[in-house]
Amino acid sequence: MSVSIYGIETAQAAMVRAIEATKPESGMGSAVKTALTVLYRHAVQITHVDTGALRASHRMGLYGNRGEIYIDPGAQRGDGQRPAIYGPHEHRRGGAHAFYARTVEEAGATAGNEAAAMLRRYFA
Repeated sequence: MSVSIYGIETAQAAMVRAIEATKPESGMGSAVKTALTVLYRHAVQITHVDTGALRASHRMGLYGNRGEIYIDPGAQRGDGQRPAIYGPHEHRRGGAHAFYARTVEEAGATAGNEAAAMLRRYFA
């Protein structure tokens, strides 16, 4: 009995490209950074402003193929209040005040589409 495998070199080359794409400095890292930037900008834009400290305290962190947006625990208003303390309370008010939930709902698809486009360009 004889068995032939066709296209093994092509499949192996595609696997190497897929592995390379998951490295933080390549396709996947770029896609995460793209999505994170879209989401960060949206969160900043829709955060309600009283003194501006909460809006200014949003930070984004990129850790390889993972990213997060958070309120800087060290940020402080002129009167000593910390956005990291009152920000979660503001968010829990819900509706228009829920800046992170709204960001996922309102900009999540756009962020995902832009990240996917980044990956497609990487594999092109």
